[in-house]
Amino acid sequence: MYFTGFADEAARDLAGQIRATKELGWKFIESRAIDGVNIHDLPQDKFDLVANTLDKEGIKVNCFGSTIANWAKKITDPFDSSLAEAERAIPRMKRLGTKLIRIMSFARLDDREPNDQMQDERFRRLRILTKMFLDNGIQPVHENCMNYGGMGWPFTLKLLDEVPGLKLVFDTGNPISTLDKSKPKPYPYESSWEFYDHVKDHIVYVHIKDGIRNPEDGKMTYTWAGDGQGDVRKIVTDLLKNGYDGGFSMEPHMQVVFHEESKQEDKTKAMYDNYVEYGRRFEKLVEECRRSIKA
Repeated sequence: MYFTGFADEAARDLAGQIRATKELGWKFIESRAIDGVNIHDLPQDKFDLVANTLDKEGIKVNCFGSTIANWAKKITDPFDSSLAEAERAIPRMKRLGTKLIRIMSFARLDDREPNDQMQDERFRRLRILTKMFLDNGIQPVHENCMNYGGMGWPFTLKLLDEVPGLKLVFDTGNPISTLDKSKPKPYPYESSWEFYDHVKDHIVYVHIKDGIRNPEDGKMTYTWAGDGQGDVRKIVTDLLKNGYDGGFSMEPHMQVVFHEESKQEDKTKAMYDNYVEYGRRFEKLVEECRRSIKA
C-alpha cells in the first residue's frame, strides 16, 4: 500500500509538486497537469524536461490522470481526439515507467434517459482504448465521475462486463454530488458506501476525496478526508481489512477544483499547505483504521 496524489492541487509547477511530495515523505505523484497543461498535451521538449527532472529527484508517476473519455468529452463528438490522446500518452507513460492510466466513459447525456446513453458506442470506443493500453503493458482504470459509469454502480458493472480488461479507480467523494440514475425518479444522490460495496472486487486504485453536500442547492463543500459524507473511514477500513495493497491518491478539491479552474483565484500557498496537511491527516486516518481492525 502506498500514498500518492494529484500534486497539481499542491502547485501548478513541477517544482512545487515535487516539493510537496517530498515534504510528505512520499515517492509518487499521480500526474495530471503541469503549469495547467495535461501531460499528454505538453510539447515534447517540455515533457522531456519533466521526465528528466522527475528522474533526478527520485519521484515516480504511479498513475497518469489523463483526460481521455472524461466529462468534457461527448460521446456524440468524433472519437479522433481520444485516440490521439491515447497515442500520445502511451510512449510518455513508458518513458515514465507508469503502469496505471485514469480514463472515463464520456460525459453523461443529461437530456436523455439513463437507458438511452449511446451505450453501444461508448463500449465500442472503450474496448478500443482499453486494448491499446493493455497491449502496451498499461492498465486503464475507470473513475466514477460525471460520466456513464458514474451514474450508479449498475452502470459501472455493465461497463466492466462490456469492456474486458478494464479495472476501476474508485473515488470516495464523487458519489456525494452525483444523482443515482439507477434508481427511480426523482433521483436520489448516490451513497459512496453503497457504490463501493458493489464494485469493490474490481477496484485496483483509490482516489481520496470527501465533502458535504448542501441539501438546499446540492452544492459541495469539500472537507478533510473522513469529515464529510463520503464514507471514507468505513471504505478505507474495509479495504485494509480485505488486504488492499494499492495506492491511495489524494484529491482534496479544498483549494482548487479542476473542472472549475477558471474561477479560482491565485491561492499558491494555500494550495500547497492544504495538500500537505491533507496528506498528513489521511496518513493518520489510515493508522486509526488499522488500529480499529486489530482491536
